[in-house]
Amino acid sequence: MDFDKRPILVFWETTRACGLACRHCRACAVTEAPPGELTADEGQRLLEQLTGFGMPRPVLVATGGDVLMRADLDSLATRAAQLRLPLAIAPSVTPLLTAERVEQLHRLGVRVASISLDGACAVVHDGIRGVTGHFEHTLAAIALLRKAGITVQVNTVVTSQTLDELPTILRLAREAGAKIWELFFLVRTGRGSDLAELDAGVCEQVCHFLVDASRYGLIVRTVEAPFFRRVVAEREAGSAPSGPIYAALSAKLLEELGPPSGAPRAQTKGTRDGRGVIFVGHDGSITPSGFLPLELGNVREDDIVSVYRDHPLLRKIRAAEFEGRCGACSWRDLCGGSRARAFAAHGDPLAEDPCCAYRPPRAPRGRVIRGREPAGEHAA
Repeated sequence: MDFDKRPILVFWETTRACGLACRHCRACAVTEAPPGELTADEGQRLLEQLTGFGMPRPVLVATGGDVLMRADLDSLATRAAQLRLPLAIAPSVTPLLTAERVEQLHRLGVRVASISLDGACAVVHDGIRGVTGHFEHTLAAIALLRKAGITVQVNTVVTSQTLDELPTILRLAREAGAKIWELFFLVRTGRGSDLAELDAGVCEQVCHFLVDASRYGLIVRTVEAPFFRRVVAEREAGSAPSGPIYAALSAKLLEELGPPSGAPRAQTKGTRDGRGVIFVGHDGSITPSGFLPLELGNVREDDIVSVYRDHPLLRKIRAAEFEGRCGACSWRDLCGGSRARAFAAHGDPLAEDPCCAYRPPRAPRGRVIRGREPAGEHAA
């Protein structure tokens, strides 16, 4: 797919209304929809705009807040199917997520849903989600979706609080029948601004663990950790993982699931904020991703296809015109660093990603370095 022409994923924050108050919520969701959300007619027009990307259509991920609090969700799903626009949903686990609701959405064409599981026990997961009993309800929700024939992606936030629980979360996701495990490496935005990110050395060890984890039958991918793709390539080339955190996670993985059962299934598409991904806010604002709050336009006045293809910032992101280590890195096309984290840390979406441990050799200013087997070293 030519990422200069079309994204793989379009995320639409259908509403900011949600019954939860998660500690890391990007949207700072509230209990009732705030003024200014796209109306039902505007939502329909957004779907029609997306057909302008041509074929293959991007996948529309309807998120929030809680997408189930969007009153016109059924009509949106119906129209998406008519336009041959694949629709995935990211519902919150609340009393709105019932068997009847799930079956209805499946009849309307929804085939994929993502559910967040942020701990291997109630203490951790419920603490993050802010609702007692939410851990058990989450496991039940995964089973409910699977029973209806919907493919489940389990989302997990990676923080110091969840780190030790990752092998057990993988086991729970596998036992529940999830097909994809997506791990979000915290970016300090929204409510997550008050939480601490992992340092670069820890992120590196976690990525090596995730390569191992991808050998247990689930597709493993990351959000705001594109350096995972570099780690995958290095492991394929024979690089050996090391470090105490990796050793502990690896040992626990063997304890939870035994020896690996297959080849790695780590996703390595070279996407990043604004490259293969675009985000539409509840008010129609267009940003490179949900974690990079730089408004590029608004679907009420602007064509999202033109914004994606022609906005100067997105063109620079797709051309890997970065500063610092990211700008001098041989992995700039495959990885490119988290543009959202660069913005959160430096106020510049083209700056280097502080959570990447890779140290490229020095390069002349402006030189474009590309390749799959770069020389360089890693931070301790």
